[in-house]
Amino acid sequence: MSDDKERTVELHYEGGVLKLPVFTGTEGENTVELKTLLGSTGMTTLDPGFGNTASCSSKITYIDGAAGILRYRGYPIEDLAVHSTFLETAYLVIYGELPEPGQLKEFSDKLRDNADIPAEMGAFIDAMPRNGHPMALMASAVNTLAAYYADSADPGDEEQVELATIRLMAKLPTIASRIYRNSIGETPIDPDDSLDYVDNFIRMTFGDNAPTGELGDLFNKAVGMLLVLHADHELNCSTATVRVVGSSQADIFASVASGINALSGPSHGGANQAVLEMLEEIRDSGISIEDFLEKVKSREVRLMGFGHRVYKNFDPRSKEIKVLASQILDRDENPDELFALALKLEAAALEDSYFTERKLYPNVDFYTGVIYRTMGFPTNMFTVLFAIGRLPGWVAHYREQLHDPAFRIARPRQHYIGSAERRHPSQG
Repeated sequence: MSDDKERTVELHYEGGVLKLPVFTGTEGENTVELKTLLGSTGMTTLDPGFGNTASCSSKITYIDGAAGILRYRGYPIEDLAVHSTFLETAYLVIYGELPEPGQLKEFSDKLRDNADIPAEMGAFIDAMPRNGHPMALMASAVNTLAAYYADSADPGDEEQVELATIRLMAKLPTIASRIYRNSIGETPIDPDDSLDYVDNFIRMTFGDNAPTGELGDLFNKAVGMLLVLHADHELNCSTATVRVVGSSQADIFASVASGINALSGPSHGGANQAVLEMLEEIRDSGISIEDFLEKVKSREVRLMGFGHRVYKNFDPRSKEIKVLASQILDRDENPDELFALALKLEAAALEDSYFTERKLYPNVDFYTGVIYRTMGFPTNMFTVLFAIGRLPGWVAHYREQLHDPAFRIARPRQHYIGSAERRHPSQG
């Protein structure tokens, strides 16, 4: 961000004129700094949902929704999805550069060495309600990590923050898989330090029931790619939550747990589940794809998994995962009927000018759910996988905030519209 404050805009208000500095980022919108607004004018701004408010300066992720651009640390998501593993991408997001081979090995070895969870923590997870939603259980488990690892809970100690980073990255898949195994009444499976990050998570989750052979390789590749695609997405709801909680000097475990809770909301992390529910409705009703799309056009039903709040063009995360989805469908001897239905629906919508003219293209959530379902993940685990993928972004934003010279506790203002002062009845 430029520190040249010669560029200004003028705010004319009753009582005077206030000059506000304009900052220019590397790319994207210009930013007007409002730091002096309240003190100079006695006024605040009203921005529901903070859709026009930059709460921080960041070097992590750049998004241009109109152009369909997503970059981590300057690298296009399309390149990372094809050429980088999830661990390489996680390292990039957290530390700022793609790792050299030695750095990647060291990072991977640290994660392997820290993948186990304490026996007491395992017993705690096992004692949780097995029919509880896995996101609630995972948030609870992550929140307790500060109790089990008090030696890495001080945000003012860089070495402790680094150790907590490794522990979070290493243990979240172990926690998630244990929650899943408990939910189906199966014995938890310990981490295997001979396997890489994604393969180990799939093994801990499915055990001997994990897909094998060429199809298994495709599934593992798809999971790794989906984790890459979800690694960060700028200041979405959950990442903003991590920053807000972290701004109070809360430890990284508590901050990430808050992000998990934010992600659990259906408006944030539940989009892929909504896609599956739509596909099930199409299948169960017996309606044709063509008739369903006509109902979409007449606004009788919604087309889930198409379009995006940020992207007004193709979702840049969807291209490569679509290729993998097609390969999985081709090689699966018993393909999931919803998987095939999804690809037919996509093809029909993209041939219809109603959708293309409105730039309603498939987003990453359209493919995520059908791939996870075909692998055998239950619907309530989809958001858990989203959280594992998003963890590097949450960690990176938490760490970046600690080193921001403008770092301060988050304290949004409000526009008060309640009662004016009233006298208590006892005062006559």
